[in-house]
Amino acid sequence: QVQLVESGGGLVQPGASLRLVCAASRSISDFDTVGWYRQPPGKERESVARFTTLGDTIYADSVKGRFAISKDNARNAVYLQMNSLKPEDTAVYYCHARYRLNYFWGQGTQVTVSS
Repeated sequence: QVQLVESGGGLVQPGASLRLVCAASRSISDFDTVGWYRQPPGKERESVARFTTLGDTIYADSVKGRFAISKDNARNAVYLQMNSLKPEDTAVYYCHARYRLNYFWGQGTQVTVSS
C-alpha cells in the first residue's frame, strides 16, 4: 500500500511562485512512475508533470518553462516548483504514483491564483 500526502498549496497573486510537496509512505525509487496532476474547477483531471519509468520528465505544454518537477529519494518526496503562476493554473493538485501496476493518489492540495 502507498500513501501520498500533498502540501504547499495556497492563494497567490498572478506571477507568484509556490512549491508543492508530495510525501510518500515508501521509497519513491520503488515507483514505476510518479508525478503531479491537477483538476481545474469544472474540468477533468490532467497531467501536469511526471517522471517516466526511464526517469525522463514530461510536462504539459501549458506549464513548460514555468513548472519544474524534482524528487528527493532520501526524503521520499516529490516536488513541483511552480513559477509565474497564472489564474488558469487554479486547480486542485494531486500527487500520483504507479507501484506494482496499481495507481495511488493523494488527497490533493488547492492552488488558487487570483488578484
